[in-house]
Amino acid sequence: MTRSEAAQMNPGMDPEVFEQFIEQLERYVRERLIPAEREVIEADEIPPAIVQEMGEMGLFGLTMPEEYGGAGMNITQYARTIHALSYAAPAFRSLISINIGMVCSALKNGGTDAQKAEWLPRLAAGEIACFGLTEPGSGSDSAGMQTTAVKSGNGWVLNGTKRYITNSPHARLALIMARTTKENLPKNAHVSAFLVPTDTPGVAIGKSDRKMGQSGAHIADVIMEDVRLPADALLGLEEGKGFGFAMQSLDNGRISVGAMATAMARRALDSAIRYANERKAFGEPIANFQLIQQMLAESEIEIYAAEAMMKDVTARADAGENVLRKAAAFKVFASEMCGRVVDRVVQVYGGAGYLAEYDAERFFRDARVLRIYEGTTQILQLQIAKHMLREWAAQA
Repeated sequence: MTRSEAAQMNPGMDPEVFEQFIEQLERYVRERLIPAEREVIEADEIPPAIVQEMGEMGLFGLTMPEEYGGAGMNITQYARTIHALSYAAPAFRSLISINIGMVCSALKNGGTDAQKAEWLPRLAAGEIACFGLTEPGSGSDSAGMQTTAVKSGNGWVLNGTKRYITNSPHARLALIMARTTKENLPKNAHVSAFLVPTDTPGVAIGKSDRKMGQSGAHIADVIMEDVRLPADALLGLEEGKGFGFAMQSLDNGRISVGAMATAMARRALDSAIRYANERKAFGEPIANFQLIQQMLAESEIEIYAAEAMMKDVTARADAGENVLRKAAAFKVFASEMCGRVVDRVVQVYGGAGYLAEYDAERFFRDARVLRIYEGTTQILQLQIAKHMLREWAAQA
């Protein structure tokens, strides 16, 4: 199958309709979300009215198939939407990202027809989901996973704790990775995925953690003590497939983080350009100073490279290619790039960049976690290298 043939199979939204949607979203970001950022920061919460507006715009169902109430966007459209939304504070993207990226992807790739019919319309309508992989003692290392799912009668009993789970304080559904056998099996076949309504007896959500940045976005532990689930809570009704579904959905998650990092860097650079033209030293705007210009130019070069990577990896994903390696590479580059850009922006602001009243300080704090979640830079570098070496060995 050629890339163009695959793209025809996954056309996404009508291109003209999508461009109208993006134009509307960009206007909403400028006129509604950015002015609300200070309120989000002070309250550490997105105003309920904005959450409702986001739902009415269809932002919770961007990637859901149309038959389940979603917009049916392809990966390219999804990434562009995340990029547009992420020009505002990261809390707005965080609220919708797990629904439309990781959980939707896992359900589409691995769910039964009944599971899709049960959950996709609810998620598209605005019910919040969370994704439980990381634990107090393990993250990307599935061999260290301690959460267990044990067969009991016609169902399952889950025990364990998931840590740093985005949106868990608001979630109605948790997609939980759990060990279904004590042994560590090849291809992570000891891990299965479970659809866990958070109001199930035995499920408790911990206190929302205090964080360095990203006010308004919440993470907390998900604690499960003798949580009894029916047999059809097993994603796809098939044991041993959970980690594979998780990794497939993480490709989308990493593309989402890369798109967000690229937009956050653009927002920070725009702020620095404005400040450099307004701030004067030695009788002229500091934008006239060549070393300031160097920092601005270096940032523009790196943002452009990330934008090009986003366009390439999403086109490949829509063409049906396995983008595990390229999605990881995009996430690593974009998140590291964003860290360098926001650091330069603080430097352009000078002393003002260290003050909380200026945006540069917030940009710096908000960007730091991008190199950690959805796979740390170091874990993804290992994954990329292992993928390359396996490919070389197969060709040797």
